Amino acid sequence: MNHSSLNGSISSGQVGHNLSAVPRPTGTIDKGAEFFSITARNWLIHLRYVRKEFDICKLLIEEELKKTRGYNEYANYVLGLILRHEGKIQESMEYFKKCHTLNPKNIENIKQVARSLFLLGRHELALEAYLEAERTSDSPDWNIYHNLGECFLMLAQLGKAREYLTRAVQLGKSQVSYRTLAQLYEQEGDIQGAIDVYSTALEFFPGNSDLAVELGLIHLRNGDYQRSVNWLGYALAHDSTCTSALLATGAIIQKHEDFDIALAKYKMAAQHRPESAALWNNVGMCFFGKKKYIATISCLKMANYLSPLDWKTLYNLGLVYLTCRQYASSFVSLSACVKLRQRHAPSFMLLALVLMHLEDQDNAGKAWEQAVKLDPEDPGIRANYAAFWVRLGLHQQALDQLNVFNRLAQQVPNIEPQILGLVKTLTAQVTKDIAPHAEDGDAQHQVNQEDSDGDQE
Repeated sequence: MNHSSLNGSISSGQVGHNLSAVPRPTGTIDKGAEFFSITARNWLIHLRYVRKEFDICKLLIEEELKKTRGYNEYANYVLGLILRHEGKIQESMEYFKKCHTLNPKNIENIKQVARSLFLLGRHELALEAYLEAERTSDSPDWNIYHNLGECFLMLAQLGKAREYLTRAVQLGKSQVSYRTLAQLYEQEGDIQGAIDVYSTALEFFPGNSDLAVELGLIHLRNGDYQRSVNWLGYALAHDSTCTSALLATGAIIQKHEDFDIALAKYKMAAQHRPESAALWNNVGMCFFGKKKYIATISCLKMANYLSPLDWKTLYNLGLVYLTCRQYASSFVSLSACVKLRQRHAPSFMLLALVLMHLEDQDNAGKAWEQAVKLDPEDPGIRANYAAFWVRLGLHQQALDQLNVFNRLAQQVPNIEPQILGLVKTLTAQVTKDIAPHAEDGDAQHQVNQEDSDGDQE
């Protein structure tokens, strides 16, 4: 392998940076004695490392590197692994580079440098290093193929990513390669391809609850609830404490408004993962369905505490506060939500309703315009937008929105009764040209309940 060519490709982001050679012992030394002195305590370093006694292991490595003047390849390698475990990625990479300098033919050293570059977000350099490892390797290596696939995936070269990940699953039969390949298919919109990959993976790893949950979740996102429940049940049959399966099963049950059974599933999941923000979010929305609003707010605040940047929790909090007529609190939650999720039309719709109640009609109008722009085909947005115009006394604008609603209603099945009732009231008011102060508060609070229930995780 051309040593100099690798230095430029796997350096710490600086092209041409030389892999600093570790000083070697000088003088006339008996070769047998040198070999013995360098490797004599490697077994003890290995023993401490596999026991995860990292502090003691680092002391041993420090002694060995001092005694051998940094010439012990294995000690450098283990120290690199420990530093990476501690989150010191840059420092760990320097030790892997020393290993490569000491033994350029060891493919593992190149792979570890590449992995460090990948963790540092230097995906192009990591790709070059893994390609160098592929050229250097004497035989096909599924780990190299897998990591090449991940590098191409991060660089948005999906065709190359699919090619290398396919090689990885054909060669190594690794669960993580199957999962990444399936996620790639789903990202490309090939749902059936992703399902086929997970199904194949389960043939090689029968009883694997994680793969079964992933397959169940794909069916859930695809709207096939029966198959989703079957695979989630398969996961729970092999691991009754699988929290992801319990959460997904509870979400499906919650979707069908059987809140007590869903809460029972969440209670089981909470015994193993009480710090899950998704769990507390879903528990809160179960209580919302049961109209226990104080309990709802408490659970959603817990979810927000565990994951402050989760926009779904903020959206649900805004909805609950709006329902409880706490408009200022609702405004705070929804303002944070739209900053995190700027293309979610229902968030802007709720924000517009809150601003209407806060008598800020100008900003409410801007929020309505943004909601319509993001999702012009949502009947619920059109109905409530019409209510906004009626409230301002602008009946022609309200009539325009009602006409759009009637057109959309012919295409969208199962529009909620609250929305239909609101539209009937508004149509009568606009038709008769009565005073523009519609008593729409309670109806507006029922905005698109499907959206609120759908913001489960």
